[in-house]
Amino acid sequence: MIIRGLLLFMFHLAVVCPVFAESDSSGIPWDQLTVDEQGILKPFQDRWEELPSTRQARLQQGAKRWTTLTPRERDRMKKRFERWKQLPRDKKERIRKRFKRFRRLDPETRQALKKKRRWFKNLPPERRKELQQQWKDMRPQ
Repeated sequence: MIIRGLLLFMFHLAVVCPVFAESDSSGIPWDQLTVDEQGILKPFQDRWEELPSTRQARLQQGAKRWTTLTPRERDRMKKRFERWKQLPRDKKERIRKRFKRFRRLDPETRQALKKKRRWFKNLPPERRKELQQQWKDMRPQ
């Protein structure tokens, strides 16, 4: 029984400890963030060291991007985020899946879709509603 416990403990040390060592060494130390980044990422400060390095990098990239936005763009982003938080979980999941599918498309197809979206958004509201209704009324084939 003691040997089994000792083996389990050694297994734990061999498997778990290297994982923690890797995450600490490859992560971004909090004190290496700029003052602006720290201010933006303040809600994450207490658990920053526990976050995976990929998440830390994405958060840092987002903070850098935030500092380049104009006040008007920041307000727009805040409003979009508030709308996002209000969405039901299933709708958020559908949006995430669509976005992943979009990101997997080749660059030319993505660009064509973006161009079509801009075209659609520039239509008068009545024409957009008309096209949306036509789309809803279409048969699957």
